[in-house]
Amino acid sequence: MIPDPETAPLSSEPLTRPQRGDELELQVESLAFGGEGVARLGDGGYVVFVAGAVPGDRVRAVVYKRKRSYAHARTVEVLDPSPERIPPMADHPGVPWQVLPYERQLQIKCAQVDDALRRIGKLEGFELEDIVPAIQPWRYRNKLEYSFGASADGELVCGFHASAGGSRVVPLEDCLLASERGNLAREAALRWCRAQGLTAWIRSAPRELRGGRSRGGDDGEAPPSLGRDAPRRLDPGPHSSADAARRERTGPAPDGRARLRNLVVREGRRTGLLQVRLVTTDGELDAGELAGALSEALGGSLSGVLWSRSRSLAETTAGGDTELVWGEAELGERLGELDLRISPEAFFQTNTEMAEPLYTIVGEYAALEGWERVYDLYSGIGTIALTLAPRAGELWGIELVEEAVADAISGARRNGITKAHFFAGDTRLALRALVERAGRPDVVVVDPPRAGLSKKVVHRIIDASPRRIVYVSCNPTTLAPNAAELVEAGWVLKKVRPVDMFPQTHHIECVALLERA
Repeated sequence: MIPDPETAPLSSEPLTRPQRGDELELQVESLAFGGEGVARLGDGGYVVFVAGAVPGDRVRAVVYKRKRSYAHARTVEVLDPSPERIPPMADHPGVPWQVLPYERQLQIKCAQVDDALRRIGKLEGFELEDIVPAIQPWRYRNKLEYSFGASADGELVCGFHASAGGSRVVPLEDCLLASERGNLAREAALRWCRAQGLTAWIRSAPRELRGGRSRGGDDGEAPPSLGRDAPRRLDPGPHSSADAARRERTGPAPDGRARLRNLVVREGRRTGLLQVRLVTTDGELDAGELAGALSEALGGSLSGVLWSRSRSLAETTAGGDTELVWGEAELGERLGELDLRISPEAFFQTNTEMAEPLYTIVGEYAALEGWERVYDLYSGIGTIALTLAPRAGELWGIELVEEAVADAISGARRNGITKAHFFAGDTRLALRALVERAGRPDVVVVDPPRAGLSKKVVHRIIDASPRRIVYVSCNPTTLAPNAAELVEAGWVLKKVRPVDMFPQTHHIECVALLERA
């Protein structure tokens, strides 16, 4: 059984519980969901999830989080390396599985998909097809979100937050997840920010002020809507102490200039174009000069430069006020035969090369004959829907983010697709309205976020009663309970195929087919 940090069982035996800050010598037995190594303490088998360790390693690790039945630790030193361990290639966090041979990574991902479906979902009788390996094991991401921070001597850096409870930002020389062109964009932006003497925003804040993801409004005409998208929130008022503290935490530096939060570099892998978005606090910034520096460094590959000002206390690049500084607001890209335009905050599969085989599998599982009514839930900018549309009778997409829906509508027009219709709405509320408007679907395709489908959405799908459900999952531990509920309601899990969209990491993508019994 592969342990899961979220469902670690309580032991009936006395446990040896470490304290936060304790250093432990641990023998790592296996890998858990989420990519951490698994070790056990004492006769009670107290579980310690160890970041930076692989099966067979004996490590010295420091505890940074402790729960009643398990703890999390990060590796300080590998005392005795696993026979499977290989030298790392990338000198930065974000690729924890790079110390495992790639074939071994694929084996583990297949085993974790199988284990999740059988152990969590209690599912049997399905076919687990061979995993589709990545075309490129390195430099495959079309979007990178970097954080700004400061080195020990106070120099501005741009990289990734240290893993396993670390808050510092690890600087990068060469991000091996990005293309060489994408690295040039990051280097040029950092060079300009240093020359301007700009400072980094510090993420840490009092617990009572830490907020969730914020989302700003859209400037253009809103797409057609099905259902209300956002719950009402109580406003503490402009004079509350929390509001004043928030303004101070997310306001400009003492000199009145914006503080740097994030750098988002997005690349059209098929078009060779780059979009750069700087995320800051409120404050002054000569964004036009930044655009000039980027244009000089990147030449004709630079598509657009944007500036977002965020007031969120969370570490997020979403929301806030975004303005186009130079070039085009949308990034041009191609996926198969589709000509796409991607808005700054719209979702698009981060591995373009692997999105094509992923959507090919979706098409195979959907098995369309040309007459079916297809629903695409969580449709994003419509890439799955637009791929399937030529083989469907009609296709309807629902997506919460209005900016993405606008991209999907314009994409359908640009590619001459008249069968696809897209609406903005929360699937929990909009699906029932869509069934009343368009009729029951023959096929439902879902591509939800990592949290999977809520029970309400599952019940809405059951009520819609499609003949076939194609579920694209980026988290087998949430696919499993969703699939189990659908099986209990009368569908059969026929087959599942993993696709390696994220080499060198623990993330797993897979496609599942459920057919009504």
